[in-house]
Amino acid sequence: MLKNKTIVLGVTGSIAAYKAAAIASGLKKQHANIHVLMTQNATNFIHPITFESLTGNKCVCDTFDRNFEFQVNHVSLAKRADLLLIAPASANVIAKLAHGIADDMLTTTALACKCPKIISPAMNTNMYENPIVQENIQKLRNLGYIVAEPAVGYLACGDTGAGKMPEPDILLQYVYREIACEKDMLGLKVLVSAGATQEAIDPVRYITNHSTGKMGYALAENAMRRGADVTLVTGPTALPSPLFVDTISITSAQDMLEAIVDRQPSQDIIVKAAAVADYCPMSVSGEKIKKSDCNTTIQLSRTTDILQYLGQHRIPGQYLCGFSMETENLLENSRKKLCTKQIDMIVANSLREPGSGFAGDTNRVTILTQKKEIPLPLLSKAETASVLWSEILADRK
Repeated sequence: MLKNKTIVLGVTGSIAAYKAAAIASGLKKQHANIHVLMTQNATNFIHPITFESLTGNKCVCDTFDRNFEFQVNHVSLAKRADLLLIAPASANVIAKLAHGIADDMLTTTALACKCPKIISPAMNTNMYENPIVQENIQKLRNLGYIVAEPAVGYLACGDTGAGKMPEPDILLQYVYREIACEKDMLGLKVLVSAGATQEAIDPVRYITNHSTGKMGYALAENAMRRGADVTLVTGPTALPSPLFVDTISITSAQDMLEAIVDRQPSQDIIVKAAAVADYCPMSVSGEKIKKSDCNTTIQLSRTTDILQYLGQHRIPGQYLCGFSMETENLLENSRKKLCTKQIDMIVANSLREPGSGFAGDTNRVTILTQKKEIPLPLLSKAETASVLWSEILADRK
């Protein structure tokens, strides 16, 4: 994901410095080239050799270190950097950056960087809430720094409150949003629906399907990283809500329809990746359902076909894409849906294909439009999402 990207990771004097090792490891797994710069105080919490072992690059702490190739090191590194992440960022370093003070390798490099810059404040709650610190953080925001808000929790000092550095996985998401993808969807408003809906039979039972929401969540996440303003309408899933995405949680197919229709006029692209429960309970043995009874006969009625509704009520210039889950006659049935639902693209997905369908992390799909038929190989759902958005963008032109 971060191949050929150069990331400068700044580590300052905070007990949270130990978490920076996991950040460096996570970035390395994504094939980034990581250079770690430590303040002298940071070396009291974690040794530079830790970062050198994880990144394969020298960890620099001293601005005047003579053990490097002959270059003005902070300037050359700043020019090569695709992103600067300072995690943890102490109150001291935040104050220096806010006022242009450059008295060590980290702060001199930060001032020389023109790339995106992220800081993750980490300190005692009283320090973090101090008006001076808040003013300095706001000044950095105004200067274009991205601030990863600290978590609330139990701190090393024994206090409980704001000031805890977010977990490494969260900070990695900040990095991915900035530099993992080309911003070819900047300015677009995108709505993705995901997961299964649930149609209540009674207070205990419901009808649903096997959808986990993984494909829809991958689509929402990839669009966000490409610069889109993303809304995710999701049925109940076990997946964490993606960061930087407006997530709307729903339960029933009617809930999903209403959530999508309410937002439809403002969307440039709508992708329905949700596997909606096609039927909802209407009655039991001819009467309205009032109580749970496993021996009763449940009468069902069809839920509204959301994709067809969107096609019939299309907003001018809006692009509509849906998914087609089939067990037989995959392409023939999917092409029929493409026409009858009056949409621009349909993604045909066979439940009989190994590695495809519900629950897994991979998918094998065929992208269909009126003019194209694009079979994709077995890919991860994240890779499938990336290809799908590229095809949507190309087809919109």
